[in-house]
Amino acid sequence: MSYAEHYRQALLATLSAIETARVELAIEWFRQAREEERQIFVCGNGGSAATASHFVTDMVKGASYGRARRFRILALTDSLPTITAYANDVGFDAVFVEQLKNFARPGDLVMGISGSGNSPNVLRAIEYANAIGCRTIALTGRDGGRLAPLAQLAIHVPEPHMGRIEDAHLVVCHMIAYRFMEEL
Repeated sequence: MSYAEHYRQALLATLSAIETARVELAIEWFRQAREEERQIFVCGNGGSAATASHFVTDMVKGASYGRARRFRILALTDSLPTITAYANDVGFDAVFVEQLKNFARPGDLVMGISGSGNSPNVLRAIEYANAIGCRTIALTGRDGGRLAPLAQLAIHVPEPHMGRIEDAHLVVCHMIAYRFMEEL
């Protein structure tokens, strides 16, 4: 079997392990946040930062443009000056939580993405969000790390391979975004 075929087969198995009932619950939480005009925040590092930005773009443009109800959603990964200021002056573990302290309010929705489930800055963001009464969602991989049990809703990809974890996280994000994009 070629490497490409092996990867594809392993990815299909990974995608089959996603608990779609949890994704449906996340969709409902996003719907409620939109209807209640709540703010939504998404964060992650590396590939997960790219997924956060991609997802937010899908929600801001694709799931909101031309619609009466729009998503109020931001990627905490997208202000490089803010991130580097906090990383340099306070610590990298503060780059997301400090932004939430400026903007998040009880009832808002915070989604953390971490393949390992152990990213300190994502953990701190979810801890803070829980403490002030936000709803929290985690997208995790491997064994879920410390993030999965910390979030109120964990969508876990039980896979050790980071590439396939990140592939699956983007698929989950597309499941959520396209639910609203294809809404009449």
